[in-house]
Amino acid sequence: MGRFGRRRGRRACRGGCGRALDAEPSVNRPCACPVCRAAGPRPFQSVKGRDYWRCDGCAATFLDPRQRPGRAEEEAHYRLHENHPDDPGYRRFLSKLSEPLMARLPPGARGLDYGCGPGPALAAMLGEAGHDVALYDPVFFPDPAPLGTTHDFVTCTETAEHFYAPAEMFDRLFALVRPGGWLGVMTCFQTDDARFAAWHYRADPTHVVFYREATLRELARARGWACEIPCKDVALMRRTA
Repeated sequence: MGRFGRRRGRRACRGGCGRALDAEPSVNRPCACPVCRAAGPRPFQSVKGRDYWRCDGCAATFLDPRQRPGRAEEEAHYRLHENHPDDPGYRRFLSKLSEPLMARLPPGARGLDYGCGPGPALAAMLGEAGHDVALYDPVFFPDPAPLGTTHDFVTCTETAEHFYAPAEMFDRLFALVRPGGWLGVMTCFQTDDARFAAWHYRADPTHVVFYREATLRELARARGWACEIPCKDVALMRRTA
């Protein structure tokens, strides 16, 4: 039955092939949640040889760290993406974050699009609205200069699901925001455990961590920030001090 031992039971699967993930020996169990650092994540599901864990502290689900793709494989997959800044459909998709964020920003705010990808459409949209947006992406815009200062806002769209060390990455993102500023995160929220195995978002080999609305609220709460969920898949977190 693989390294997770004998199968104790089978979880019903709707449209997928997931099964309950049995508890493995403690020597192989992740000692802490990579998102909130809470101790004792529990086995969640195994899907097509990929094993997932669940944190009861923040409700995040994450791939077993030993099964993450290598960096070369990950980067090759990123280069297959074809998101063009002028694509109307892509802009509509990003407007889920841009519109509620811009409604909260002062004129001429200065921000950072973290993980902007090869075609920084969100930065272009915010720039067209009069905001000044710096770019950072570890693959496509690796100049670290924007990471050396703080910003009125930081956006992180379709990026957090790729984080191998999400607690450390969120520490970095929060630190980049000035007091009174905003961190906007957009990632597809995980909602239905019964559909997890068949979920298209899970199937992307570079998606290694999945968040619920409660996860983002907990990340903000733990740092004393406010958190708003203007629509599904979007969290706007404000640094209050």
